[in-house]
Amino acid sequence: MGDVLAGFHAAWEFESDSVLIRYERGIRTPKLFQSLGERRVPLAALAGVTLTPGKRGTVVLRAEPRPGADPLLEAAAGQLKDGSDPYRLVVPAERATLAEYYADELRPLLTESGPADRFLVAAPEGPRQFKAYDGKASFDGSAVHFRWSWTGASTAKWKAGDQSFAVADLGGVEWRSPEVFEGHLRLLRRDLAGAKPTVPADQDPATVVFGLGYGPVHESLPFAAAVLEAVRAKGAAAVPTPAGRRDPADIAERIRHLGELHRAGLVTDEEFAAKKAELLAEL
Repeated sequence: MGDVLAGFHAAWEFESDSVLIRYERGIRTPKLFQSLGERRVPLAALAGVTLTPGKRGTVVLRAEPRPGADPLLEAAAGQLKDGSDPYRLVVPAERATLAEYYADELRPLLTESGPADRFLVAAPEGPRQFKAYDGKASFDGSAVHFRWSWTGASTAKWKAGDQSFAVADLGGVEWRSPEVFEGHLRLLRRDLAGAKPTVPADQDPATVVFGLGYGPVHESLPFAAAVLEAVRAKGAAAVPTPAGRRDPADIAERIRHLGELHRAGLVTDEEFAAKKAELLAEL
């Protein structure tokens, strides 16, 4: 079709095989939309489109993605509020006729239905790192890295040390929104597929915890979606990526903190010696 329908916070450009959604970057635009920038959604990823009355003189045009088609929604697992739904376009009531026209034009082009067997929408391009409450998470495309913070991380995580998880070793992610109680991002190991995690998030070295402004939706959810996309693409035949050499200053910092835990009686002599040896071996 090649036409554009502009609404609050976004504009949809209708093309022959896709819908290009461009999100605004204004101060009133949800931060998740600003983080997404723009997304191209193939028509094959959509099962339908609806047009419903909105609030305060608006109408809402919503594309209905097929289950399994978008890594962002798969990671969100139904936790996004309506205002942060990237598939909703809120349009002023005076454009309702135009919105209805585009909905009618789009419906006959949506010939696919049911769950998708692969991701059809690309994961957001950024960000690839964010600060959680108890550490910093980063993703380089082949591995996820957790670096624990001095103030937020539990003793269990400090004892375990900073973590690196090769994509090939992962089976998925578990994202819990920071807008609900006890948000976190947990990495699920491939060899434990189907097993329900039993370790609390704040004690699990495969999990970073959100809270107090750390790990907001617009940072942690795109990150989770990117990891999930890489995990699905890698498949079972992936080869783990070995961790690189560590920064000596970082190792020294970790040993100093480990010594503080030891002096406080939170780490035994044996644990201190073993962990110190592990850290030195990473140089």
